[in-house]
Amino acid sequence: MTEVWRTVAARLKTADIPTPELDARLLVGHAAGLSEATALSATRDELAPDALSTLDALVSRRISGEPVSRIIGRRGFWNHEFLISPATLDPRPDSETLIELTLRIVAFEGWESLPLRILDLGTGSGCLLLSLLSELPDAVGLGIDISKDALSLAQKNADHIGVAGRATFQQGNWFDGLNETFDIIVSNPPYIVSRELDNLMVEVKQHDPVTALDGGTDGLDAYRIISAQASKYAPNGWLVFECGKGQFSNVSSLMAAGGFTAPM
Repeated sequence: MTEVWRTVAARLKTADIPTPELDARLLVGHAAGLSEATALSATRDELAPDALSTLDALVSRRISGEPVSRIIGRRGFWNHEFLISPATLDPRPDSETLIELTLRIVAFEGWESLPLRILDLGTGSGCLLLSLLSELPDAVGLGIDISKDALSLAQKNADHIGVAGRATFQQGNWFDGLNETFDIIVSNPPYIVSRELDNLMVEVKQHDPVTALDGGTDGLDAYRIISAQASKYAPNGWLVFECGKGQFSNVSSLMAAGGFTAPM
């Protein structure tokens, strides 16, 4: 008898979903409450009617363009799985570069065993801050986000990963309300040019929060705010940012005007 995931994968493939087999296994497991290994062998007769009904609804959502991570409410990033919600960005592999770069900076400075203070601006799910804290056991960090719902989820992720004792979260708009300094500031700020939002993939424009995407008329609004204030909060530290394609020169100029130098 054919495993359920194969039937689901065939539906997804027909709908031109890019990763039908992987998506099918994740959706079957989520709908039936099974581990991925168990989901691989499950047949239709072995699933309860309500699980089959739930699965059909989930498959329809995937075919409509909703990402699997949004459907199941979690996404693998760096070395952990993070809960996500409509209040947070869906972490993407490109952003793992920020973790790699920050760890290289820490090694370059010889800071591995120091009680570093890390600030994550626009923390969302907390994936950047919490991944760094998991790699730097002597570090502590603060995540700032304007969304109360995002902060609640970030706290749950901190608890799950086991770094809650070294991570705190605070609601605010960038640096508002801060009166302390940090060794490293990390951020994946909104950098999409406003007029280009409608051209984004369905998975992004219909499911990621617009406040985490919209960077203003030239995509640089957040960088202007950060560059104007960051030297006060990291006077002898590093800024590690993600930026959009073609924005490096402009972002570097903004940071240089704020007293920072972009390493080449």
